[in-house]
Amino acid sequence: MARFAATSVLAFILYLVLTTATGSVGIWNPIEIAIGVAFALLVAALTRNLIGDGWERILSPRRWVLFVIYLLGPFLWAMTKANVDVVYRVITGRIKPGIVRISPELKNDASITLLANSITLTPGTLTVEVDEKTNDLFIHWINVDESLLERIPRDCKPICGGFPKWARRIAE
Repeated sequence: MARFAATSVLAFILYLVLTTATGSVGIWNPIEIAIGVAFALLVAALTRNLIGDGWERILSPRRWVLFVIYLLGPFLWAMTKANVDVVYRVITGRIKPGIVRISPELKNDASITLLANSITLTPGTLTVEVDEKTNDLFIHWINVDESLLERIPRDCKPICGGFPKWARRIAE
């Protein structure tokens, strides 16, 4: 029951955040509130069996603060650098695409998902596959550096920087 309630509350908060600027009265429109409650309950009912053990971690304010710091700091900086790099590669034509396997050594699905999404949202990289046995990620990289291929499986810094460290802090 606690899992259902927590999911409902989080879904409702997300709904309010996403609909803040809609409607003539804003978020206090009673119809929007009723729709938000209905969607939150529906989401909680549909996902009650999908949320695994350790769901309480998502309620930790420390993790939310770390996530916001991550988004506004390291992730934003990495995305900015990657955008500049991709523009340079497109203009110059210096592209050597390939798929690289990395082993970030993350333990749970939430941290792997956070890392995979961070890599995919950063221009020039795309998470293609996750090996469910080893939690290794297969990344399509716009510029595979041959000299780094020997050390990349264990040291994924050339591809994803400090993302695994942040994913571990936030989700594990």
